[in-house]
Amino acid sequence: MHTPYSALDLLSTPVWIVSPSAGQITYANDAAKELSPSVELAALRHGRYSAHAEEHLLTYLPALRAREQVVEIWTVCRNEHAVPLSCKLSLLQCDGAEEEMLVEGILASLPGLSTQSSGSSSKQEDRGIFETLFHSNSAPMLLIDPAADGRIVDANLTATRFYGHSRETLCQMHTWQINALGRSVLPIMDEVAKLPGGHKPLNFVHRLADGGLRNVQTYAGPLMHQGRRLMFCIIHDVTEQKRLKDELEHAASRDPLTGLWNRRRFLQMLENAHGQKRRHDQDYSLMLLDADHFKAINDQHGHHAGDEALVLLAKVLETRVRETDAVCRWGGEEFMVLLPRTDLHDAARLAESLREIIAQTRLPLLPTITVSIGVAQHQASETTECLLKRADEALYRAKHLGRNRVELA
Repeated sequence: MHTPYSALDLLSTPVWIVSPSAGQITYANDAAKELSPSVELAALRHGRYSAHAEEHLLTYLPALRAREQVVEIWTVCRNEHAVPLSCKLSLLQCDGAEEEMLVEGILASLPGLSTQSSGSSSKQEDRGIFETLFHSNSAPMLLIDPAADGRIVDANLTATRFYGHSRETLCQMHTWQINALGRSVLPIMDEVAKLPGGHKPLNFVHRLADGGLRNVQTYAGPLMHQGRRLMFCIIHDVTEQKRLKDELEHAASRDPLTGLWNRRRFLQMLENAHGQKRRHDQDYSLMLLDADHFKAINDQHGHHAGDEALVLLAKVLETRVRETDAVCRWGGEEFMVLLPRTDLHDAARLAESLREIIAQTRLPLLPTITVSIGVAQHQASETTECLLKRADEALYRAKHLGRNRVELA
């Protein structure tokens, strides 16, 4: 089938077109398919040899709009073996439509930076300047020899304090001994060594002498030093920043009362499920649940009791669905459950089981809680909006027919 990107199949370079908002690959040329047959974006970006500066592609947009160089290491498959591949990211102009990213695999080595000059006196002067900056800098710095199994050639004083090793000890170690990836980091390092420098730092987890782990951003660029091609690494400890970022992301995607996914995050999951159905024809279904006569609980027992009832419902749903399912507080006393790879028959059976369990659950001093449930399976070529509407209509029928029942769309 012809697409606007079909001409990319003529290229020998692997190219992916990615939707950063959906976190999905929208197109891959033939060269890319050879390296990643039926592989999802998450597997490429979070594989064994993957490394990136940002966890989410959307975070790159300001830098890409400013035409900054952004490079990631993806895990692809060559000759049935997982290997790292350097990838350059750039923005596509979409004439006002949603922004898409062009991801281009870098197959060939790129020239590196060099501090060599023609005169021997200049070499000696440059070496003195470099060593002064290296050993007096307040950021941890390492010199690594990729050709010697990632051996650490030198470390500045700040690095010895950060890692908890003496300089002599560090210079007897290899980079894979301080990286939580172990020897798996070596192929990644080889890819980074091919880059020309100027790219954003990549995220890793480093191990300290006391066994502690720290989240770090590592900028690694090529450097000719004393006749050897080394990697010059600057390490920034971002453990606290990552913790705060994770907390903010958690708060932005979770319902504050129940801890379930919120409506905004759940809609993203629905779009991902829709993409899976479109690409791999994987069935999925929805359950929309509503607590029966919930207003009476609030009116007769107070809103605190109503909150307790909602938290109880959330716990029952989370503990009774599968790990692959997703539970959301849709709004008020309504809950939504996404059931991947589930047809209408199996979804209805799970819904009936949940209805019975909830009806048997008790809270002290509160009346029995029951739920009405609408169930819908995604149909071919159906939009997410249409699917949600059908689930809502099924829930309405369950309410109209007496509550505490399951209705199918």
